[in-house]
Amino acid sequence: MQYDPFLYGMLADNEEVLWSGKPDLKCFVLESIFNPLLPFAIVWALFDALFIILLLHEGKQTPWMALPLVGFFALHLMPVWIYIGGVLFSYLRHKHTSFIVTDKGVYVSGGIFTQTYKHQPYEQIASVTIKRGVFDKFLGVGDVELALLPTETDLPYPRRSMRKSMTICDIPDFQSVYKLVKELQQKHTAKTRVQ
Repeated sequence: MQYDPFLYGMLADNEEVLWSGKPDLKCFVLESIFNPLLPFAIVWALFDALFIILLLHEGKQTPWMALPLVGFFALHLMPVWIYIGGVLFSYLRHKHTSFIVTDKGVYVSGGIFTQTYKHQPYEQIASVTIKRGVFDKFLGVGDVELALLPTETDLPYPRRSMRKSMTICDIPDFQSVYKLVKELQQKHTAKTRVQ
């Protein structure tokens, strides 16, 4: 597995790496293909295809009308292009996604053309849960989802801040990572309360 060296570069000198990993490629790609946009993209493409077939079948279009129709359908099929782009770029997203769990916090990298690097100290993690979809169960992987506490900048927007989370997705050893992160989160929360 190839890990992101920049993500490792974010670690402090005294930080100990307890676990690191990447998402399972098969699950990552399957979830990109079978996402909620798939039925919408299929219906949209079928509707446009039917309309194009009806226009061509009539045969009343002159050549000068073809160019605007091609332009119109190229734009009108935008939801289909967005779906196809998401599937095609899933490999690139996978390549840039890495996870590190240390004794101080959790690090996640991701992105397609621009990479995002996040660090979350355990004191800012509200809860840890396991989430498994259909493909996760089929391929024996799972997601460890970290619900985050609101920060001072989030306080004016409490509803939005409560939805913030960080996910370690599609990993084979999700149960052991869950236990590790949960123990460290509880340990750091108890330490913060004592202080």
